Amino acid sequence: RRREELRALALGQGDFGLLDQAGRRRRKADFRGQWVLLYFGFTHCPDVCPEELGKLSRAVALLEREPGLPPVQPLFITVDPERDDAAALGRYLRDFHPRLLGLTGSPEEVRAAGSAYRVYASAGPKDEDGDYIVDHTVFIYLLGPDGLFLDYYGRSKTDAQIAQSVRRHMETYEPLLD
Repeated sequence: RRREELRALALGQGDFGLLDQAGRRRRKADFRGQWVLLYFGFTHCPDVCPEELGKLSRAVALLEREPGLPPVQPLFITVDPERDDAAALGRYLRDFHPRLLGLTGSPEEVRAAGSAYRVYASAGPKDEDGDYIVDHTVFIYLLGPDGLFLDYYGRSKTDAQIAQSVRRHMETYEPLLD
C-alpha cells in the first residue's frame, strides 16, 4: 500500500539543472542509482538550516560506518538564489559533511526544483541593511536510487532515527517506477 501511495504522490519527478558549489552543472539524473538525503534551505539562515544540515551530515556519517551499505549522497538546494551563488555555497557547506553538494541556479531554476518536491519558500521583508529571512519548508527528503521520494524527516527526528530509517528503506527497497 505504501508503494502505491508513494507512486501516486510521485514527489521529485522531472529533472533539474543547477550549479554545484564548484560551478559544475548538475542534473537530477546525475544522482540516479544513488541514495540521496536532500535539504532545501539557505546560507543566511540563522539557526534552523545549520541545525538540519548538521543532523543530515551526522546521519550520513552514521550510515558510512556500516559496512555493506551503499553510500548516501547528501544534497543541499538553496531557496535563496539571489544571495546563494556557487561561491557562497562553497563557503557555507565546508562546515558540514565533506561530500555535501550544494546546488543553486537562477530563481526560475531553483523554484522549479523546489516545486518538484512541493517546497514552500518565501522571502521576508528586508531590514535596514537589506538582509532578510526566507521562510521555507523544513524537511530532509530521502530519495531512492530511482530518484523518487521515499520518506521525509522533520525537525523532531534525530540523526540516529534518520539513519535507522534510511537503513530500513535500503533493506526493503523496490523501485517505484517500472
